[in-house]
Amino acid sequence: MVFIHTTCATIEEAETLSKLIIEKKMGACVHYWPIKSIYDWEGKFKKMEEVMMVIVTFEPKLEDVNDLISKHHSYSTPMIAGVDVRRINRAYKTWMTEKIA
Repeated sequence: MVFIHTTCATIEEAETLSKLIIEKKMGACVHYWPIKSIYDWEGKFKKMEEVMMVIVTFEPKLEDVNDLISKHHSYSTPMIAGVDVRRINRAYKTWMTEKIA
């Protein structure tokens, strides 16, 4: 299992991406919530409100999710990071397997 982390500009964008991911059976579940970010972009200090997304999926779906996010994302350079999860309870893994084609 992996968690894929990305950020979006708005709740609406996160909801659109989440719906696509679930409809295309690339993820079992998507969590999203508002966050504040600080970073340097092209030499300028940025302080932004964004939306963090965590997509719950399996390793073989990582590239499909990456491609979908890259295609539909409003950012020119979205952060898309896969984080390996070492353990998962059996019942949740069974449910995930049923949800992800």
